[in-house]
Amino acid sequence: MADSRRLIPFSKTLFLLLFAWISLWVRRIVWRRVGLKLYRNWKTSIALGIAAGVLLEALELFVTQPLLVKWLGKHPDLEVFRALHGNLKWTLIALTGAWTLAAFGEEMVYRGYLMNRVADLLNRTRTAWIASLFAVHIAFGLAHAYRGSTGIIDEGLSGLLLGVIYLRTGRDLSVPIIPRSLRLD
Repeated sequence: MADSRRLIPFSKTLFLLLFAWISLWVRRIVWRRVGLKLYRNWKTSIALGIAAGVLLEALELFVTQPLLVKWLGKHPDLEVFRALHGNLKWTLIALTGAWTLAAFGEEMVYRGYLMNRVADLLNRTRTAWIASLFAVHIAFGLAHAYRGSTGIIDEGLSGLLLGVIYLRTGRDLSVPIIPRSLRLD
């Protein structure tokens, strides 16, 4: 909400990542414990990440976005990306930011930190992880409110699927980081 009022100058992800880091540090928890590790090995992590990225993009391009546009009558609001059109310099800067903030930062915050915190509050049971998956990804969708209602739902669904990947890989962040690094938004 604060970023929609221009109170956060660049990205809320930086502030959330700093908060998460401090919270983990105070509790003496290392990032590795919440998933900053490889899934089995580099080859497996990269292969699974690329496959997940291709599948997520295909799902969004051919299924979720067309259905949401049909149901809601609106395309996602991509106005914030208009400045990149025809501008290689800003596109490269945006890609660097996306790789850093979206791929790494959002995965660390939403999947690594928040999903674990919500599950902790509910004693880490199977039900706790399911509740965490849905609660965190509703928040994740809302964090993309700048893209309008279509973007909120679409990003919430993408986040939900990345959360499922995170859980299915034994709470490993390397696999969901890779598909996020393949996207600009």
